[in-house]
Amino acid sequence: MEKELKTLISSDELFKKIQKLADDINLYYEKNYSLNEELTIVCVLKGAVMFFAELSKYLKMPVRMEFVSLSSYGAGEKSSGKVSALNLSLPPLENKNVLVVEDIMDTGLTLKFLLDFIETKCKARDVKLAVMCDKKCARKYDISPDFYAIDVDDKFIVGFGLDYNEIYRNLPYIGYF
Repeated sequence: MEKELKTLISSDELFKKIQKLADDINLYYEKNYSLNEELTIVCVLKGAVMFFAELSKYLKMPVRMEFVSLSSYGAGEKSSGKVSALNLSLPPLENKNVLVVEDIMDTGLTLKFLLDFIETKCKARDVKLAVMCDKKCARKYDISPDFYAIDVDDKFIVGFGLDYNEIYRNLPYIGYF
């Protein structure tokens, strides 16, 4: 990709938005359950790992961290249209509260697959979705995040876990081409 990288969201702004998102999540669980009750947070690798780590620092309840690996992109800029489940190993989640954490929601394909899996196969009690970036303009499936930090329009974004061909994940901000 031989284009100039521009800043969409600075590091400072991104961290403030993630802290606000954590406040919203804490409020939801405090109102509906208890902040003493365990929450299993599931990170979708690789893209969500930086967001997952930052968000988890501000959650007030006891947290169990789990990781899954899914893909619908490969090396391109557009979804392939099918989900590859690279690793769906999860502990028993029956009657547990689960928060799936993902870097970006665009078409909704990958997250619809994962949420359906956790609700039907794992039989979790409450499954919610938190995404760093919500790209509503690309949505093809009837699914929306329960919590999100940033609305993004039709830009290809990188940084803070988001990649282009496995690079740019390490940027401390979100940029676009």
